[in-house]
Amino acid sequence: MKARHWAALAIACGAWTAHAQPIAGGDPFDTQASNLMAVLRESAGANEPQETLQPYGTLRAQLPDGSEVELETSWFRFVGDMHIRLVFDSRAQLQSASPDDLDRLRLDPLHAVQLAVANLRRVYGEPVSKPWSAGLMQVVGRADDLNSSYFLDRAFWQSLESQHPAGMVAAVPQRGGLLYAPADDDDAVAALRFSATAIYASSSRSRVSSALYLFHDGHWSVFQPPLR
Repeated sequence: MKARHWAALAIACGAWTAHAQPIAGGDPFDTQASNLMAVLRESAGANEPQETLQPYGTLRAQLPDGSEVELETSWFRFVGDMHIRLVFDSRAQLQSASPDDLDRLRLDPLHAVQLAVANLRRVYGEPVSKPWSAGLMQVVGRADDLNSSYFLDRAFWQSLESQHPAGMVAAVPQRGGLLYAPADDDDAVAALRFSATAIYASSSRSRVSSALYLFHDGHWSVFQPPLR
């Protein structure tokens, strides 16, 4: 891929500077398997009722000089109004992985997401549940802007489901906000509805999803559809 296209991929993916310094001297991203991460982003107007990993398709991105290029990215429709972006992490910015990268690393989408979650745990810590408010719990790691990526940590949610057989209801209103409540706790679920809507509405630059999601039987589905 041409060098200027890498810039477009980084721009399309969005900068992330919450916890590190920029790459010294403009060094290239590390595009090895050990540096692969996954982030969740909004797909405005979408509502996938169940989990999927369908390719997002060709994107058009504008370069700093105003010209446009078509890009093949490793972005995948997921559930509700969210899609998954496979990215490489410089600790200062994220650069989208390309289908060629997955081919080079011999990864299909499912195994790439699983590897990305394992890398997230290794680099930024295992997810931790902390009391939030009104009976809700917050999921956090060591990088605020990647808290939402723990939505993809199936082992974490399975461990919670083992304690709450009715499942867990979760909200991902912004990149740094991942909240949940037991599905059979009506008061907590009502508080989650209110809180998620308020956070989503106030987070125009970092919002992820306006829906609520149910984790049950090891999988995610839409519990409350996204706002229209």
